[in-house]
Formats: sequence, C-alpha cells, structure tokens
Amino acid sequence: NVGFLGGEVEQPERNIPRAILWSIALVGVIYIVMNIGVLGVMPWQELIGSQGAQSYVMSIFMQRVYGGWAGGLITALIMWTAFASVFSLLLGYSRVPYAAALDGNYFPSFAKLHPQGHFPKVSLLWLGGVAALFCCFSLAAVIAALVVIRIALQFLLQAVGLLVLRVRRPELARPFRMWAYPLPALLAIVGFVYVLFSRTNSLHQLA
Repeated sequence: NVGFLGGEVEQPERNIPRAILWSIALVGVIYIVMNIGVLGVMPWQELIGSQGAQSYVMSIFMQRVYGGWAGGLITALIMWTAFASVFSLLLGYSRVPYAAALDGNYFPSFAKLHPQGHFPKVSLLWLGGVAALFCCFSLAAVIAALVVIRIALQFLLQAVGLLVLRVRRPELARPFRMWAYPLPALLAIVGFVYVLFSRTNSLHQLA
C-alpha cells in the first residue's frame, strides 16, 4: 500500500524500500511469536481436528488464558483491525485514480480533494461504492476475480513494463535499484504466470 502513497512520502527512494522490508520482517517475527504462544496453550492436533478452532484461534486462546471476557474482547479487536485494514487499503487505492486524473489520464473529477481532509474524495467515494457492490457476490467469486485482475493487469504488467521502460528509455533517472537486474523481474513474470494458470478453472476465469 505504501507504493500508492509514494508521491506523499519524503525521500521515497529511501523510505519506501525501508518501509517494505521492515514491515515484512516485523510482521513475520510477530506472527511466529504469536503462533508459538498459541501452540503453548492449544495443541496443534486440536487446531487441525476442529473447524471451529481453526476459525477462532485467538478468541479461544484468550478465553482459555484469561476467561470469557478476554475472548470477546480479542474478537472485537480483530474485527476492528479488519475494518481498519480495509479502510487503509481503500485510502491507498484511491490515490491511483487521483494520480491518473492529475496527469490528465483519467476523469478530471477524480483529482478533487476534500477541503479539510485533503484526501481524494471523489476517488474514495467511487472505490467505496464499487467495493460495496462486490459484497453482493460470493466470496469465492470475488477472490477468483481479484486474483485474475491483479495478476493479469497489475503485477504481471508492472514487471513487463519495467523491462520495456528500461530498454526504451535508458536515460531516465532511476532512484530505485534492482539487485541482479533483470533476474528478479523475469522470475516475477514466471511466478505470476504460473500462479495465474495453476489455479482450478483458470482458463474459464480468464475468459
């Protein structure tokens, strides 16, 4: 999400890579420590055998350690965090149509900012409305569509576009460095194509 906010980040060539790498490392450590704590209270056999335990691991964990009130509290906090995550992503993605509108490549109304909050209000409202419409479809259909759209129209084309831009515009300033170029980009392209076509009914979903 930080990539969408690059225009608002100070020294993005330094701070964006740091934010990405540090967040991956910290989240990984927190996740491992959390799972070690859970396995100290709930045996892994129980997590595999019970569908309810799989769905409400942290709630059951807190309930066993501190009582029923703690289970309810952690459930509420998880729901709050889920809403906050969606809201954060919505704010980040609203910058994409906003930036395109500023460059003259999208509808001009999407370049409007909120007078007090200084966020792209039109873009945010449109994305929120479209996201609400997707709630009318099944979760499996939405996830399948998002996987296809994001891989085919975003991740894959970004990697290909990087190679094309490097060849066609070698004089452009490049504040971001890719180690072992172009190997990471080529590996990413191969990986995205594999994920795209290795799923069940992938050709049907692409059509």
